[in-house]
Amino acid sequence: MKTIFEILLNKLKSLKSLRFFIILLLFLVGLIPSVIISNSIVHNYKTRAISVRTTEVVDQSRILATRLDSSGYLLNPLNDELNSEMNLLTDIYDGRIMITNDRFLVIYDSYNMSTGKTMISQEIIKCFSSGTGSTAYDPDNGYIEVTVPVNDSQTSETEGVLFVSASTDNISDSEIILKRNARIVVVTMTILLFSLSLFLSYLLVRPFKRITAAISSIHEGFGDPQVTIPDYRETEAIMDAFNSLMSRLKTLDESRDEFVSNVSHELKTPLASMKVLADSLIAADEVDNETYREFMVDIADEVDREDKIISDLLSMVRMDKAESAINAEETDMNELIELILKRIRPIADTKGVQMIFESKRQVTAYVDRTKLSLAIMNLMENGVKYNKDNGWLRVGLDADHQFFTLTISDSGIGIPEESLDQIFERFYRVDKSHSREIGGTGLGLAITRSAILMHRGAVKVTSVEGEGSTFTVRIPLKYSA
Repeated sequence: MKTIFEILLNKLKSLKSLRFFIILLLFLVGLIPSVIISNSIVHNYKTRAISVRTTEVVDQSRILATRLDSSGYLLNPLNDELNSEMNLLTDIYDGRIMITNDRFLVIYDSYNMSTGKTMISQEIIKCFSSGTGSTAYDPDNGYIEVTVPVNDSQTSETEGVLFVSASTDNISDSEIILKRNARIVVVTMTILLFSLSLFLSYLLVRPFKRITAAISSIHEGFGDPQVTIPDYRETEAIMDAFNSLMSRLKTLDESRDEFVSNVSHELKTPLASMKVLADSLIAADEVDNETYREFMVDIADEVDREDKIISDLLSMVRMDKAESAINAEETDMNELIELILKRIRPIADTKGVQMIFESKRQVTAYVDRTKLSLAIMNLMENGVKYNKDNGWLRVGLDADHQFFTLTISDSGIGIPEESLDQIFERFYRVDKSHSREIGGTGLGLAITRSAILMHRGAVKVTSVEGEGSTFTVRIPLKYSA
């Protein structure tokens, strides 16, 4: 049984899902504007309705004030026609009308509560002093209050003040109905938006579920066909990257198998040769010294060959280690290349290969002297071994403000075009039979490439079969980890 904590933890994890965020985003994007618009409509309605009602009351009050002056109502309030009209306005506006004379005495009150009483208020005093009216809205009690001066048409003096209050209950009732209708609309929109967001999130997330299913279906091996999910450009790009990764993994898996096979073959071949030579010596009853010496020389050569293979394998492993460090130090590249050429010269002399070093400037770089020397020596040694008799090997050195460039060209047998992309792979040989005669382990260029990449550099090759090859190495002058 799952505990409450585990259930809550699973719920919290589900909130991190893309579908949840899509639902939430679509829901809020639709709901928030709906709520804002509905509240804005209600608010604007109330503001507009009160503004219209206020203007209407002010206009009616001014008309009434003019009639009060023209009829002399302030001197003789017993005017049945005006009193009836004011009672009608009181009923229409569900409010109250009061009239005061210049002595602040109330001569008319539609409520008949203040008639004959003195009424002094700030609005009335201001109306007498300025000769202009005022309007106010009391939201707590729901009333519009208007004061209008009753001016003498001859002297323009204020003889009295007309006070009118109009109820806004009908506006409030309409507002309540409008709010209720707005809530119904918002609730309906909420349900529709939630349903729509669920549906759209399902459609949007479905391709990603197909991606997950496609990836999960690959449990072992890399023989499955490429998966394409062209629903969106993003999913198509993801699957292209995934297919590229699977292709790369398949290549690496095949390369690993081939590497193990090649290592086994390369290590067993010298051992098999030594076994045959040793068995031959053991089986022979009498062996003369010359034959014995010849066999032992062959065995020694196979031991040296085995040692070379193991040394190269160890170098390759050290290059492959992620923690393998570059011990960069300031190095005179001109001096380093001349030293390597000096080491290669005995091999070149046996084939009559002329070595030429051309440096356009003095170059100083921060490199790992040991690793880079091994890489350069492999390139030069290959240039000599796979060269023609009495050929040439040309080494060029140049630099700019950021990189130095080393070119190693030869007049050798060249590399077939179809093999150019594979020569840096471990144990790869262009011509296995010819390479066996020349010697080597097939790891030299793989070690070279690893050493150059460790320096954040690059190496490329161009070649014409039968004419020669050119290797170009480009490495930063300052190594950055």
